[in-house]
Amino acid sequence: MSPRKKQVTYSRRPNHAARSAHARGERQFRTYDTSYIRPKRKSVAPIIFAVVLALAVLGGLAWGSLTLLNSCSSSSVELLPEGEKVTVVIEDGAGARAIGQELQEARLIASSSDFTKRVNELGVDGELKPGTYTFTGGTSLDDIIHTLQAGPQVEGVTIPEGYTIKQIADAVAQATENRITAENFVAAASDASVYAADYAFLAEVGTNSLEGFLFPKTYAIDDTTTADSLIRAMLTQFQTETANLDWSYPESQGLSLYQAVNLASIVEKESSGDEAVRAKVAAVFYNRLSTTGETVGFLQSDATTVYENGGQDPTPEQVHADTPYSTYSNPGLPPTPICSPGLDCLMAVCAPDQEALGKYFYFYFDEEQNYFFSETYEEHQQTFS
Repeated sequence: MSPRKKQVTYSRRPNHAARSAHARGERQFRTYDTSYIRPKRKSVAPIIFAVVLALAVLGGLAWGSLTLLNSCSSSSVELLPEGEKVTVVIEDGAGARAIGQELQEARLIASSSDFTKRVNELGVDGELKPGTYTFTGGTSLDDIIHTLQAGPQVEGVTIPEGYTIKQIADAVAQATENRITAENFVAAASDASVYAADYAFLAEVGTNSLEGFLFPKTYAIDDTTTADSLIRAMLTQFQTETANLDWSYPESQGLSLYQAVNLASIVEKESSGDEAVRAKVAAVFYNRLSTTGETVGFLQSDATTVYENGGQDPTPEQVHADTPYSTYSNPGLPPTPICSPGLDCLMAVCAPDQEALGKYFYFYFDEEQNYFFSETYEEHQQTFS
């Protein structure tokens, strides 16, 4: 038999009346509005909204501060003073953004983004060339872009046809702002035997200078260039330029390569830039060399005495004086070449005008570089009389 369940009541006197009263009270209590006395339930949504709003505000402030900082940073770049130079190296394959950064770091522009924007406006992103550039403070953005389009300018020294070693040395000294002095260059070029082991065409030059072999051209120079490296570049250029020349004709006339260069240097000084004229002048000198007699067999070139005088125009007495480079007093070629001949003069010596060979012994040219060729001395005198 299970234990009897204890009767629970709401009064110490569990009679019928009491139970009835409690029952009525409970029913009434259930109908009362008790919301105002119940504990308030906390809402999560407003808190989340407040947190999100706070984060947004803080993020906006942070972004604004960063933007302001970047803006201030770009505008506060201290640009290179006007006139001051700076070197900028643009790597191969660098785009506008990378180039702009290089320019900003060099203090040539205030903002790399301005550079990129302008490059895009001009549509030249693919035209900016790599290399080493020297810019000057104060250069405008468009000028910088145009310079990058054109490409780097290579510093160099130009050696014209007909320059002597001394003139070449002066040009080199000027181009290098005297880092390579004229005296140092002349000294380096004074003994061909120093370079003969590397350049076979110098075998017959001996210890004479390199006069005649420093090929006329434009040569690049930089801070590492020396007199020796520049001379080697010129000798290499001579080797390249003359590689396809046929020296058989001067050899048939008893001339070595060194003597042929010697003759070409005289043709350089005695003729204009016209190839036909140079070929005729070369023929005249061949004619004079191949004959015998009191007044023939002599080149009779004033240019050789000019060389001996250091570039000064000679007097009649000087050209006939008994000096090493007087081709009036001494038959044949002078001791050395008198300048660096260009390729067309070397070609003229290798292939003189065939119709002029054995025919013309004299020539004359006027102030307008018009040339007149004569067979006899009498005809020659009549030409300019």
